[in-house]
Amino acid sequence: MRTAILSLLFGALLAGAAPGATDDEAAARKTLMALAGAFSNDGFKLRDGNWTGAIQPKASLLVQVHLYAGNQYWFSAGASRQAKKLSLSVFDETGALMKSEPYQEEAKGDDGPKAAAGFAPAVSGAYFVRIQETKGDAASFSFSYSYK
Repeated sequence: MRTAILSLLFGALLAGAAPGATDDEAAARKTLMALAGAFSNDGFKLRDGNWTGAIQPKASLLVQVHLYAGNQYWFSAGASRQAKKLSLSVFDETGALMKSEPYQEEAKGDDGPKAAAGFAPAVSGAYFVRIQETKGDAASFSFSYSYK
């Protein structure tokens, strides 16, 4: 049941990634790519594609991902400047919070906030990444992940 609900949330998230991105969505993607690009310098491959949509203050969005034991992952998110702070958390399929390496950078000037979570699963399977706007106003966000 929980997986079905989380999968529905994931579907709703993808529905927000329509073609013809707004300026805010483009700004969020630019912020995301600035952060995710840094991980490629450490040998991580950026996953083809990203998710873009709207996020509300104090709201949480979930993205289901299938991860493989033995790989390392960096999940990255960026938002338009209306958001001030983001956070990412990783959960297993039972909803247990997994230990990850967090990174956060608050919005500065015209740059939106950035957040990342580094994670290396011990077991292959379904995981969920929670994207939260912890401070700011309604904004656009973009999310992707890198692996090696």
